[in-house]
Amino acid sequence: MTDALASVTCFLLDMDGTFYLGDRLIDGALKFVEVLKQQGKEFLFLTNNSSKHSRMYAEKITALGLPINAEQVFTSGEATALYLKREYPDARLYLVGTPALEDEFRQQGLTLVQHNADVVVLGFDTTLTYQKLWTLCDYVRAGVPYIATHPDYNCPTETGFMPDIGAMIAFVKASTNREPDVIIGKPNRYIVEELAGKLHLPLNRLAMIGDRLYTDIALGKTAGITTVLVLSGETKLEDLETSPYQPTYVFNHLGDVADYLLKLEEESS
Repeated sequence: MTDALASVTCFLLDMDGTFYLGDRLIDGALKFVEVLKQQGKEFLFLTNNSSKHSRMYAEKITALGLPINAEQVFTSGEATALYLKREYPDARLYLVGTPALEDEFRQQGLTLVQHNADVVVLGFDTTLTYQKLWTLCDYVRAGVPYIATHPDYNCPTETGFMPDIGAMIAFVKASTNREPDVIIGKPNRYIVEELAGKLHLPLNRLAMIGDRLYTDIALGKTAGITTVLVLSGETKLEDLETSPYQPTYVFNHLGDVADYLLKLEEESS
């Protein structure tokens, strides 16, 4: 039987809990990247957070010791922009999002408006105002197509959690009795499909590595890709016993993934 990781040419990496914790790299993180480079494989950081531009993440990871550029980070915001370009190419969009997300959309050539929108988009908006929510609810109640960048209820911080877009979705649902028509980010397949299109790679060449069962590992079910659970973040081994989302592989951290890839290479030579 062929090992699924042997055919993977691009690894999608979650960040916090997988590659770093707060402001320190997780054991084996740099070793993992070095092994990928030796084997001619690619990697790309994948995040649901649509409040920041990929450039901001690239700067943090570079500061931690791995120089990367913004093209090596893919956010749910960029995935949403690509989805909208394909599905609603000429639409006028009302966007509830940060200035960084607005810039992302404009860079993709999308048209943002306050009035007479054809589509409404909800992102993780840390600049949220009551007026923005009110306007969004008016559009949603009127039946305008309604897209959300990702589903997370909370965003982890160094001091606990901050309310994420899922809490905003719940507010809109309470007022309008409507859920988003489409949610792009993990665990939904759209984020992986948009990325596969951008990279020009088939899904069977991708693998997701992350520490959350209900987002990172759930992609195995929704998108049909290989998944790798690392136990360096949120999930503990005993959590697997009751989870509906089962990874293809389980490792303690990225260093162990690197050792496994080296072993596969040795066996095939």
